[in-house]
Amino acid sequence: MPSLSELETYICTLYDTRDQFKRHIFDRADEAFARGDDERDRIRTIDQLAARKAEMRRLFLESAGGLPASSASLNARTIDIVQGDGFQIEKITFESRPDHIVTANLYMPDGINLPAPAVLFLCGHDRDAKHSERYHLVCSRLALAGLIVLAIDPIGQGERLSYIPEDGRFEDAIWGTQEHQRAGAQCLPIGQGLARYFVHDAMRAVDYLSERPEVDSSRIGVTGNSGGGTQASMLMICDDRIAAAAPGTFIMNRQTYMHAGGVQDAEQIWRGLTGHGFDHEDILLAFAPKPLAVLAVTYDFFPIEATRRTVGRCSRFWEMHRKSDQLLLIEDESEHRFTDKLAEAAAAFFSEHLLNRKLERDDPDPRPIPRHLLQSTPSGQVLIDMKEARTVWNENVDFALQLEQLRSERESGTAKHDGIRWLKERVFASRQRCDLNPRRVPLGNTEDGLAAEYVMWWSQEGVMNSGMIFRGGNASGAKNSPLTVAVWEGGTAALIQRRDWLQSCCSNGRSVLVLNASGVGPHSPYPIYDSPPLAFYGVMHKLSDELLWLGDSLTAMRTFDVIRCLDLIEHLKEYRDGAIDFYTAGRTNLYVMLAAAIDDRIGRIAETNGLRSVTEWVCAYSYEEEDAMSYILPGMLHYFDLADLDRWRHERSAALRNNIDGK
Repeated sequence: MPSLSELETYICTLYDTRDQFKRHIFDRADEAFARGDDERDRIRTIDQLAARKAEMRRLFLESAGGLPASSASLNARTIDIVQGDGFQIEKITFESRPDHIVTANLYMPDGINLPAPAVLFLCGHDRDAKHSERYHLVCSRLALAGLIVLAIDPIGQGERLSYIPEDGRFEDAIWGTQEHQRAGAQCLPIGQGLARYFVHDAMRAVDYLSERPEVDSSRIGVTGNSGGGTQASMLMICDDRIAAAAPGTFIMNRQTYMHAGGVQDAEQIWRGLTGHGFDHEDILLAFAPKPLAVLAVTYDFFPIEATRRTVGRCSRFWEMHRKSDQLLLIEDESEHRFTDKLAEAAAAFFSEHLLNRKLERDDPDPRPIPRHLLQSTPSGQVLIDMKEARTVWNENVDFALQLEQLRSERESGTAKHDGIRWLKERVFASRQRCDLNPRRVPLGNTEDGLAAEYVMWWSQEGVMNSGMIFRGGNASGAKNSPLTVAVWEGGTAALIQRRDWLQSCCSNGRSVLVLNASGVGPHSPYPIYDSPPLAFYGVMHKLSDELLWLGDSLTAMRTFDVIRCLDLIEHLKEYRDGAIDFYTAGRTNLYVMLAAAIDDRIGRIAETNGLRSVTEWVCAYSYEEEDAMSYILPGMLHYFDLADLDRWRHERSAALRNNIDGK
């Protein structure tokens, strides 16, 4: 006689369903990557290349939700000047958007001929960012080569932390990938991506350089490694003013990285682009035939073989323009960082292509300037010293509230029609019903006196869902009984905490089907890197991101699973006819409410601690981050929030009652 705790670990051996969810996503992505390779292989002319560039730029900007307006004044200020060995450093601030303060260091070489070329340096994931010793030394090398250098702090690093504790101890604040993910997830329901702010900051930094009289605006380059390589890549796609680029330790092959298990943070996830055949080759071809040096290290977590493949396959785009010597791959034997060799190579590359001279320097490395002397704010944090300063969180809140107001002003019937149509496209566009082919396994009576049965069925081709059916008494006494479908986090792997509810429901003569949707319970995918499956950078985060790359979402997929569960119940033909009631606990009410908006077979929905408003979630300063990516439907707040779905259901029920009464 099994206990509920024993049933929580039950796995049917018919299929290895833990691998199916990942394989389904990877197979879809592999098909898209193959299409992309084929489309790039068919580029034969400069005009075709130009068309691909334009299309990829359009799709990238669409993925990001467009760029913020760029017409506002930079309100640039030079705070102080620090003298270095062979250059001076201006500590500056400017506003990329009104009250969005960017902190930066401008390296001005001694005795240069003006106007001079400049290089924008974009920092990777280092908490100190522009004033970290490693990045400071790279910028110093570039300055000693005769280049003006502007190094900016990215969002969530250096002096631009966005989530500072109330006690002001910014040493304890989240930063980098954690901050990017927290804010980036909240961008998605409003139809935006965090990348829009990173690339916009970089473009405004180019604006700043162009406004400086010392800078020759026709000779501006960009470099950076890791997350800075990401930013440099986005700038290569979006800003034609860049004359030469040296992205470091980022360029790879997305398909290889996907299979290697890699996870990235929010500004590096470009929603929908995999579905359009995008890969890193499109970053490079977007820049052809300008001078480009791809900087790489051989022991990177970005596979070096993927970097070599991408550069090799893109060489022909420079050959089309008879400029094959202007695409370089420069490698160093190292782990992931901007090494001394890469820094020297970047200085030589920009010297040749922006200064038009070979770099010949035997000078010793410059003496590093202490970090605190490079800070542009008194405390070292913008939010502490400038109370009016805004962050991405402020932008998300404003936009979410604007969308709420716009929805309230729309005519109800039109809003409902457009919202339902949009939702159906999200749920059904990438999926098709297949034969359910259910399997049923009696599990006997539990110690709690409940009869238990395991059921498996195909939700879509290659993806199996399952559930456990519980009845009071024994398995043979429940024909034509009412059924409640239970949807909660963990599915049948979380029965104990719902024991009282299960017993109460079954003792009242109802049967209960506890649903395991895709990736839930016995279908939970194998972990990666020994990370907890639902944690930040865990396997569910990775797979949710891969669905975003495909233009899909786990929320849409699980909404489809709920609808297929209804198909299963009809197939079983042993429960009372009519609408099926649901019970949800926690955020899973989102899936059921979305399904109910497009499927009349769902009856009453009882909720415990459910998600009440996505707008409120977007506006929250902090939120439950574990498994957050599983509960996001990108763009939904343009069409509805949960209150709208609830209202539409009540309106539909009222209309049905009126029709019945009228008859």
